[in-house]
Amino acid sequence: MIGQEQAALSNVTVDLRLYGILDVGVCGTDPSRLASMAAEAASGGCTLLQYREKDIADARAALARVRAIRAALAGSDVPLLVNDRVDLALAAEAEGVHLGQSDMHPADARRLLGRGAIIGLTLKSGAQADELYRMPVDYACIGGVFATSSKDNPDPPVGLDGFARIAFRARLARGSSFALGAIAGIDSSNAAAIIGAGADGVAVISALFAEDSVEGRARDLRDRVDSALAARRGAA
Repeated sequence: MIGQEQAALSNVTVDLRLYGILDVGVCGTDPSRLASMAAEAASGGCTLLQYREKDIADARAALARVRAIRAALAGSDVPLLVNDRVDLALAAEAEGVHLGQSDMHPADARRLLGRGAIIGLTLKSGAQADELYRMPVDYACIGGVFATSSKDNPDPPVGLDGFARIAFRARLARGSSFALGAIAGIDSSNAAAIIGAGADGVAVISALFAEDSVEGRARDLRDRVDSALAARRGAA
């Protein structure tokens, strides 16, 4: 059984304000293009990036893409995580992983990656949030919040109220300072609303990478998130 003491192994501060997800379904698989997108996103204000490729058929090619992205982020102080694949994160010397509920258990990922790695977890329900007390993770993303075409999500969107309920239980489990992001269907039209519902940041795919001008789109989203966070602090 995973004990509560193992949750203390998550000792990394994560800035979730603008979490860009480089999904190959949206961004393509060309390493140079992915690297360019990552660099633009970082310049525009992304605070965290993730490489996401489901159903990897060629692990060597995927690793080359992760390495290209990481090289493009050198000197930016923007961490790069890998979705699901702890082995790729290790091989590419990425800063960590983001795990789903059916991926490797966070405790196993922590043992492999060490205390300094960033480990994130997807939450889809209050019951999953209740289990955070025993998960050695540094942040969680709740979703999907809104409908999205960027990923196959069999569960209905939780909406703003659902997000707030899950976030409440997550913070009961891990404390008020635990970093919580929101994912799915988030763009410039609703980013402020999800921050108002209690998110510390937003995870986005299409809103950043589906069109050109990644840097400008990142800057716009970051401004909206920062303004909403400032308004929430002012109202507290």
